Amino acid sequence: MGSGWLGLPLAKQLVASSNVVHGTTTSQEKLKILKDAGIAPHEISLSAKTIKGDIQDFLEQIDFLILNVPPKLRSGNSESFFEKMKLLYSEIKKSSVSHILFISSTAVYGDIDGEVTEVSIPKPVTESGKQLLASEQLFIQDNELQSTIIRFGGLIGPNRHPVTMLSKRQNLTNGNDPINLIHLEDCIHMVCTILEHNYWGEIFNGVYPLHPTKKEFYTNEALKMGIPPPDYSKSPPSKLNKIITSKNFTDRSHSFNTTVIS
Repeated sequence: MGSGWLGLPLAKQLVASSNVVHGTTTSQEKLKILKDAGIAPHEISLSAKTIKGDIQDFLEQIDFLILNVPPKLRSGNSESFFEKMKLLYSEIKKSSVSHILFISSTAVYGDIDGEVTEVSIPKPVTESGKQLLASEQLFIQDNELQSTIIRFGGLIGPNRHPVTMLSKRQNLTNGNDPINLIHLEDCIHMVCTILEHNYWGEIFNGVYPLHPTKKEFYTNEALKMGIPPPDYSKSPPSKLNKIITSKNFTDRSHSFNTTVIS
């Protein structure tokens, strides 16, 4: 359920693997796009106070729910993401769905220093991170649900790269911080691997195991793209050396296949 950067590419991959996939969209125009991709389309719109569309009909069709709803709190949207999740949770509890794959973000870790694994205690500092963590807990703490959380790092994919937003920016102070990124192909690979092996009731970090400094990485990526690189101030070494590892995934002999370097 949900769209965002992961929804349609993931759904197409699941269809290609001979799964029956039901997908939701908030716009009538996109129903045909889903149908043409072999996805059973449902028009459902989720807000903090109401769900528009037949949510129970959708939930009746599925064995497990991939919940991929971006918080979108940065855009000035004051609507509570957590309240949306509470409303959806109450509908899930009325249905027969018992397996939830919740797509979250490494933003829940906040300003933790050093190596961050799945057992690290989150300390979110952004509103988005705080509401994501609260929403995770809603599902994890319900013993009647088998909920797995994937906390993805910053995304790189077709027509999506963080450097395009950083280009031309001046006097950035976090140049010595390490990157914690993942490619869209590896996001899909992780989700499919978790479903294939029935890794339920777990938490996974999704971050590619390469962590150069932001200054080094984004400068080189900008030059490759032919766009002005971001300007980083000559600041002392970072006090925040946060390196997020996907220990729960790699300890099971799974690996990442798509580098974040272009």
